[in-house]
Amino acid sequence: MSQNNLLKSYRPNVGVVLFNRTGCVWYGQRVGDLTKTSADHDGQRWQMPQGGIDSGEDIEAAAFRELKEETGVVSARLLILTPGWLAYDFPPEYRKRNWKGQRQKWAAMVFEGDDAEIDLEADDHQEFDDWRWGELEEAPLLIVPFKRKIYDELVTAFTPLRNFLRESDARSSDRKSR
Repeated sequence: MSQNNLLKSYRPNVGVVLFNRTGCVWYGQRVGDLTKTSADHDGQRWQMPQGGIDSGEDIEAAAFRELKEETGVVSARLLILTPGWLAYDFPPEYRKRNWKGQRQKWAAMVFEGDDAEIDLEADDHQEFDDWRWGELEEAPLLIVPFKRKIYDELVTAFTPLRNFLRESDARSSDRKSR
């Protein structure tokens, strides 16, 4: 069976790793709880913006749409999309419709606005009730266990980009202080 046939049972999804100018990552705390995923995961309610890709929707457009719906952010620039799909299975008690899990493309973006732009109530369906900036390496510890492998892969994939952003910010700060 081809990879494309295998992925058909996974819901198409896009996620956004939103970096600020200093290389920190945006994390949102999901509304409600995740008690239907068996254990108490209250401390693991933090995640990056993500959501379904509409039928026929361009992946880049879906990433910007999800970012705006979940955070209110429109002042962002796309840096890169992950090649290929990253997939995870839903736990049995967390099934969504008939999907086995989700297959995701991830967009790394840099936030070019001010924190005041962030509005968790930007959409009628609020996903997050709190937010913060944090380190990229925190991601796997903040997310529910069934998504952890994806977040481990994101840390590996985007650490060089984060380091580049930090070096660029430091050079920019040095030029301004002269």
